[in-house]
Amino acid sequence: MKTLVISDIHANLTALEAVLADAGDFEAVWCLGDVVGYGPDPNACIERIRNLPNLVCLLGNHDAAMIDEVDISSFNDEARASVRWTKSVLNASAEEFLKARPTIIEAAGQTLAHGSPRHPIWEYLLDTQSVLENFEFFDTPYCFVGHTHLPVIFFLDEDHQMPRYFIPEDERSIQLEPRAIINPGSVGQPRDRDPQASYAIFDSETHTLEYHRVPYDIESVQARMRRAHLPPRHINRLSVGW
Repeated sequence: MKTLVISDIHANLTALEAVLADAGDFEAVWCLGDVVGYGPDPNACIERIRNLPNLVCLLGNHDAAMIDEVDISSFNDEARASVRWTKSVLNASAEEFLKARPTIIEAAGQTLAHGSPRHPIWEYLLDTQSVLENFEFFDTPYCFVGHTHLPVIFFLDEDHQMPRYFIPEDERSIQLEPRAIINPGSVGQPRDRDPQASYAIFDSETHTLEYHRVPYDIESVQARMRRAHLPPRHINRLSVGW
């Protein structure tokens, strides 16, 4: 089964539509959380996501903030402003969708979480020590996570030494080795200095993974953000991918 793996859409409908158009045929979708937050299109993104085939969609930290599952005092000033705006426009149907999202789940024999298997909502997997510790919190061959907005694969060898990491290239097919923690990068707000939307295709039969980057009309998204008076930093960062 070919599965589209996406994360951190962050209410960027233009980027999401570009990914869906670029991905071609797929049989299932794993969305690793943060459908909303930062961007100008929260309701439209939720509506688009909820109608995708064989969907598994998790709760991210920004999603959780919209339904009062996390205290927004833990967000910085700009992120709090984005949360408040999003909550002010979020419709009842979108809110109910977010309330029904799990924080961690197994799908097709793999573990899915937003941040990490240890702390599904909040933990950022940015250093190899934290990654190593998290291998103790799932038993499946692979764990797919988002949250950092950085495309990367962490492999753990048989000797359980410090994991090695791999930065994937666009359109490269990777033969996965158990065990691994995999991040597809961000659809709506990449932070690896590449502003193109990032996603992956996972083949559960061959255990191969393909990473893809796709351009989209960033200026149109920024224009909608300006009209909504969203924070300038969140607007400007889309142009450079940071």
